[in-house]
Amino acid sequence: MYDLAYFRANLDEIARRLATRGLALDGDKFRDLDARRRAAITEAERLRAQRNAETAEIARLRQLGEDTSGRQQKVRELAGRISALEEEAKRLDEQFRQELAGVPNLPHESVPVGADETGNVEVRRWGRPREFDFVPKAHWDLGPELGILDFERAAKITGARFAVYWDLGAKLERALINFMLDLHTREHGYTEVLPPFLINSASLYGTGQLPKFAGDLFKCESYDFWLAPTAEVPVTNLYRDETLEGDALPIKLCAYTPCFRSEAGSYGKDVRGIIRQHQFQKVELVKFARPEQSYDELESLTHDAEQVLRRLQIPFRTVALCTGDLGFASAKTYDIEAWLPGLGAYKEISSCSNFEAFQARRAGIRFRAAKGKTDYVHTLNGSGLAVGRTWVAIVENYQQRDGSVVIPEALRPYLNAECISRQGVLR
Repeated sequence: MYDLAYFRANLDEIARRLATRGLALDGDKFRDLDARRRAAITEAERLRAQRNAETAEIARLRQLGEDTSGRQQKVRELAGRISALEEEAKRLDEQFRQELAGVPNLPHESVPVGADETGNVEVRRWGRPREFDFVPKAHWDLGPELGILDFERAAKITGARFAVYWDLGAKLERALINFMLDLHTREHGYTEVLPPFLINSASLYGTGQLPKFAGDLFKCESYDFWLAPTAEVPVTNLYRDETLEGDALPIKLCAYTPCFRSEAGSYGKDVRGIIRQHQFQKVELVKFARPEQSYDELESLTHDAEQVLRRLQIPFRTVALCTGDLGFASAKTYDIEAWLPGLGAYKEISSCSNFEAFQARRAGIRFRAAKGKTDYVHTLNGSGLAVGRTWVAIVENYQQRDGSVVIPEALRPYLNAECISRQGVLR
């Protein structure tokens, strides 16, 4: 959400910057709504002054004993017209705000300009993809062969784009969650929280999923509850409509949650395996920062997420998203992409974003600055990491010729095992 005064005063500049995102802002629509609202307010003020003058004249005439019934009727008519104009101004203001709620954030000046993902810019790369002396398999073949991943039973229980994890497959998922939480809380300074997995509409509006992206979400029938699409939503809304102490910033939180997405519009993409599921697990990193700190905090948050892959010895690259590939609320985003041998490509495993004050304005999250003044915080988040995709990266990168999967050393204390093989799988 934008500062209303800034938006009204800078429509042409905002339209120019949003054009780099591929959005043609209809500035004339906003100008028309604003002009009609101002005209209604101006006319209401004129009539209010006229009513006050008439009221004063009625009082004077009554003291003289004159009949004022006609003037009183005129005052009543003025009151009705004023009320109608006030309602019109209110309606136009609400329409303006509703239209504004669908306008994405402005890209930061450092974001590369581009039309789509082909305009993204690689900023660094870590590790080298492994050279196999055999043809590596994709996880959708390896998992079922090892007896740790089951798509058929998941489809029977629920439907497509769900999975059942068995035995060491399930334990690997749980180990990754614990490993990520431990790393971020013990070494990176985050505080762990466990939020509700059901969230209300106000929370989704605050982080920018509603009203524009309702079709991407799952809603509970007969309740104002939605299944969380990411821990970003409940964790950011922990401080909705609150004023934080400036000295407490930055606040760094991490949370594990299951995530639920309808994946509307993605049919035909990543249909095999568990790359794009309706239900998946994530460990999310969320920060609340002062405006002057937020871009340094974005760099450190991205580094914290990358550290998971470094510890697991999984090759990755980090790319800066271009203007045309930014998410709705983001001012700047880095995608971290892990190497997946089964696909022969890097695949996004975390998006780390600075939303500046865009979410904070929608959610009413302020901080107390110098001399008691308040301002909106900057909010940031990033996956640290997407657990299912990390699971895939391990299974594919650590596979052996005999079909087994070596467990990375960093995870062995959590699994009490060094290898996943076909032997000993209980089904």
